Amino acid sequence: MTVKKKKFELWTVVSLVLLATFLLFLVYPMFGLLKQSVITPEGQFSLAEFTKFFSKSYYTDTMVNSMLVTVSVTAVSLILGIPIAYFYSFYKIKGAKALFVISILCSMSAPFIGAYSWIMLLGRSGVITQFLLGLGIDIGSIYGFKGILLVQSLKFFPLVFIYMNGAFKNIDNTLMEASANMGCTGVSRLFRIVLALSMPTILAAGLMVFMQAFADFGTPMLMGEGFQTFPVLIYNQYLGEGGQNFNFAAALAMIAVIITAVVFGIQKFATSRFKFSMNALHPVEKKDAKGLSGFLMHLYCYVLVAVAFLPQLYIIYLSFRNCSGAVFKPGFSLGNYEAATKKLLGRSIKNTTVMGILALVIIIVIAVLIAYLVVRRSSALNNTIDTLSMLPYIMPGAVIGLALLIAFGKKPFALTGTMTIMIIALVIRRLPYTIRSATATLMQISMSIEEAAISLGASKAKTFVKITVPMMANGIFSGAILSWVAIVTELSSSIILYNQKSITLTMSTYVAISRGNYGLAAAFAAILTLITTISLLIYLAVTKSEDVRL
Repeated sequence: MTVKKKKFELWTVVSLVLLATFLLFLVYPMFGLLKQSVITPEGQFSLAEFTKFFSKSYYTDTMVNSMLVTVSVTAVSLILGIPIAYFYSFYKIKGAKALFVISILCSMSAPFIGAYSWIMLLGRSGVITQFLLGLGIDIGSIYGFKGILLVQSLKFFPLVFIYMNGAFKNIDNTLMEASANMGCTGVSRLFRIVLALSMPTILAAGLMVFMQAFADFGTPMLMGEGFQTFPVLIYNQYLGEGGQNFNFAAALAMIAVIITAVVFGIQKFATSRFKFSMNALHPVEKKDAKGLSGFLMHLYCYVLVAVAFLPQLYIIYLSFRNCSGAVFKPGFSLGNYEAATKKLLGRSIKNTTVMGILALVIIIVIAVLIAYLVVRRSSALNNTIDTLSMLPYIMPGAVIGLALLIAFGKKPFALTGTMTIMIIALVIRRLPYTIRSATATLMQISMSIEEAAISLGASKAKTFVKITVPMMANGIFSGAILSWVAIVTELSSSIILYNQKSITLTMSTYVAISRGNYGLAAAFAAILTLITTISLLIYLAVTKSEDVRL
């Protein structure tokens, strides 16, 4: 009797390697963060840091502030974004393509750049503020809650616009006609039919805005003043000038993870209440936007997008203005760009490019493998890997940066201050975008195509490389471009991990702003805007699609 040898399975090895990778670079750092939050420097278990947080209103107020501003930003973004998406999808808006492209560009910029620009416009010495004061109009302070709400809402409402545009395109026109025949038209149809059918996407868009607003460090740091939020508190406790408390910072990070996990769970539960499928066999036909209502639609779309895009235009304008420190002077020159070349511009661009490309290559490889494992070889092990890969989606960047710093700040993994730890952070933070895009694409590809290739003599490995991956190309590229833009504008984790050798364009911009070198900051920000614009144009040229998923 012969014993049949168990066939070597390459994909099992791939699964185990991926699992080990996530255990090392995600689970291990998060365990270290948890350990530091409950273990005293003397090695004793203690919940003193959590007790400290909940026993002092100064600390709990930051949690209240973060929830207040984040919920407000989410609500305002939905209120602003849903109407423009509705007008864009159901009516023939003149210049619609330009509105869509500019909206995407607004959503792709670093949030703190918008904060910096609005300070230049509406701050105490802002151009608009001074102009209105000359007319006897005092608009009050932009700092604190109001300023953060303004900046983040204008930054994040395009996310809602982009998401809802895809959802509205999936609504079958026969449903609209049927509702009209039953007397349900106008505003009533919008709420009872259109928005009801789009509720899963509304919840997904709301979650995306919530997570990004909650994790935003730069905007509240620049504009908060007395209105402190959670990411700022974590940063100040770990690296702040007023004193460092590593254990307390770790406890704050764990509280942040719990908050976002609860919100994510609520969103998933709410989404499960709206399970249905739609096939847009008869897409909605756009109507002409005529008369007073058409004029108001155009006015709303143009004004909203123009106001959202104003900060980026103003930054580019300021980059060419003569400037000394924080004071802009009459006249234009390339002085700010010349100063930038002397202030780490070359190194910043090189680091941004090198680390971004390396991180993106790693992201693409891991995303393709995970997508294939989840869709084609579903198992408990592969589903666990998929779940682990999505955990960073609900974690603020400051938490991931702090966890990596604790895990790899000492031997045997002494990576503090290196490009390696920066790349690890970028991969972990931005991997979910490409995974979801690649997975969604592969789910739409019939398995019969791969089976046909195998039946014709191609090996499984050759079929994967020559057939499966090329068919996934659009989804991979879409997710990769969005991951790339998120990489080059990353701040919240980078600010904890960077040093002069690994500084990026985003960090150079932020450092210049914090030091009051506004002209220099404008030059760095303008170059960063140029990079994101080029990335967007590449994305639109290759995909030729409006169904963007950020």
